[in-house]
Amino acid sequence: MKCGTILIGMGLLLGGCAGGGSGAAEKGGLPPEDEEAKRALQGIWVNKETETVAFYVKADSIFYPDTANAPVRFAIREDTLYMTGAETTAYPIDKIGRNFFKFHSAMGDIVELVRSGNPADSLYFSRRQAVTLTYNEVLKKDTVVYYGGERYHCYVYVNPSRLKVHKTNYTDEGIAVENVYYDNVIHICVYKGRTCLFSRDYSKKSFTGMVPESFLGQAILSNMEFDRADRDGCHFNATVCIPDDAGCYMVGICVDYAGKPEMELLEY
Repeated sequence: MKCGTILIGMGLLLGGCAGGGSGAAEKGGLPPEDEEAKRALQGIWVNKETETVAFYVKADSIFYPDTANAPVRFAIREDTLYMTGAETTAYPIDKIGRNFFKFHSAMGDIVELVRSGNPADSLYFSRRQAVTLTYNEVLKKDTVVYYGGERYHCYVYVNPSRLKVHKTNYTDEGIAVENVYYDNVIHICVYKGRTCLFSRDYSKKSFTGMVPESFLGQAILSNMEFDRADRDGCHFNATVCIPDDAGCYMVGICVDYAGKPEMELLEY
């Protein structure tokens, strides 16, 4: 999403002071931050219409009640709220005050928030522990199959990595939030008795050329499953998916009985 600066007239700014910051322009030609408005925004805010908790503002960060959403940094410059995660998004402000906040969502809808008066709302943000959106430990799967009178042992190890994938979603208020997912590296190996025929690590980059680059950039290697053994060899199915989305590619990996792998795109 490209960041555009959209300026509209303020219905009310704290204490009747427009701008609120120092008069000097900041580096890069941006207007100065409105520190007074930033101070007014501190605390927990609730959607006026649905009465659900929208977010919690602390210092220069915005936290969400869903721990799957990463906190973002924010700034208020003139009459625009800027939130910065993987990208920067601008939200034109209509009104801001001690107990109310009215602005335009990313879709152009008007959002009205009121300051929370319920102490229990703080429980959404206390003792927060980030939700792991992928595997957090090695997942081992092994299968024994017989073909042509021979015994084959097929292993799959799903290994969490520190490779981050960022995906933008939107709250009910139309605010862009950033979810951070951790990609996997998956190891497969095939044994014939005690002899290792094949052993290799796969990441989502292993499927470059079969899965479009634009898709791979947002996707993770989510899983690998043993499928079957037939005259061609031992078959595994890898799924490359965009998290929390219906979009997935399935790629078949066939390891023949000489230990040579071949890949083919099975479905999208």
